[in-house]
Amino acid sequence: MTATSAQHPLTSLCRTCFHIFNTGKFCPQCNRPRIISHPELLNLSIAHMDCDAFYAAVEKRDNPEYASRPVIIGGEKRGVVSTACYIARMSGVRSAMPMYKAKKLCPDAVIVRPNMKRYQEVGLAIHNKMRALTPLVEPLSIDEAFLDLSGTEALHQAPPAAQLAKLAAEIEADLGITISIGLAPNKFLAKLSSDMNKPRGFTVIGKSDAHTILASLPITRIYGIGAKSAKSLAKDGLSQISQLQEMDETSLIRRYGETGQKLFKLSRGIDNRKVQPNSGVKSVSSERTLAQDLADFDALQDKLWGLSETVSTDLKRKELAGATITLKLKTSMHRIITRSRTLEVPTQLSETLFEISSDLLQPLTDGTPYRLIGVGVSGFRPLSEADQPDLIEPSRTQRANAERAMDALKGKYGKAAISKGRGFKTAKTAPNKKQ
Repeated sequence: MTATSAQHPLTSLCRTCFHIFNTGKFCPQCNRPRIISHPELLNLSIAHMDCDAFYAAVEKRDNPEYASRPVIIGGEKRGVVSTACYIARMSGVRSAMPMYKAKKLCPDAVIVRPNMKRYQEVGLAIHNKMRALTPLVEPLSIDEAFLDLSGTEALHQAPPAAQLAKLAAEIEADLGITISIGLAPNKFLAKLSSDMNKPRGFTVIGKSDAHTILASLPITRIYGIGAKSAKSLAKDGLSQISQLQEMDETSLIRRYGETGQKLFKLSRGIDNRKVQPNSGVKSVSSERTLAQDLADFDALQDKLWGLSETVSTDLKRKELAGATITLKLKTSMHRIITRSRTLEVPTQLSETLFEISSDLLQPLTDGTPYRLIGVGVSGFRPLSEADQPDLIEPSRTQRANAERAMDALKGKYGKAAISKGRGFKTAKTAPNKKQ
């Protein structure tokens, strides 16, 4: 499905042979029906590309016997679902679902443990292909990125829309991974559109139809507004983006502060963020080799606070904020286990790092003894996007403000000037920083 406007003449692109023509149901050059049409098709240059069920797609590609079977990636016993192929999703399986529940919904599924090294290799190959089109690539995670294709038409002898279609076809042919594309005037609309028609989708939202398309969507489609935030907004009678479009900016700011201003702009498709390629530091992390192996959740969690503070301090010093938080564990048998979660809003706060890494740790404390524990942050994004006020849980915002106040005191009087209660649980070994 393609977002279109009946008020302007359409331009069409064949996704099979990449021919550009006036609107029609079939390509006049190859007679194929894979057509994308939009009146602004040749004028847009901000894209979001997202791999379709990436981990599962890599497993199906590497294991042809899985091709027609439902595949779920995650821990087989007490873990959670990392991702699931589209066949499994038809049974109701979703990411972050407890594995026992996923097995009940889809008992015939093949359960595969994540192979992060392999996924990273494929993800890097995909990002490299993106960078062959433009240096302005902003990875959000291993399998998705924003691209700014402004000024690339002369170099590649094709408009951005055609470049993207060719790239998706090349990735599918060379790497066996399918891609969904969103093309729009800005990052918010590009990411929104890439989610609309998965898998193998190519959706365009332009300036001319953004207001109408947004009006038809629930408020949860605004990034950063999850189920909890939506529930709070619903108490105020707000559930659809169209309702936000009817409210003036002053009223929204008066009611929700900085979040209100964000709601006003995004509900109208306004997003002035630039695509910012990551360079230099790719991750900031800290890990601790334990004096003795630990298997108990509480004992391991005690170590996370110091690690989270160390990483947070590094992020603040380097003026970085990351969206992907990774927990690293090494078993007594030296097997390395990693679990990651990508947030809607990037962070540099120790409270957030501690909370997310603790959540990642919980399902892994199944009696396995661990000799090393670490926390890392990657997926860096503009600092201006970091740690925005929380609409639902004001206490979270208060904790963030308290942490910033503590940072100011430490900067003025030294690190020993103030510390949180949990920080007094000191470890026997000093953390080793990595980057």
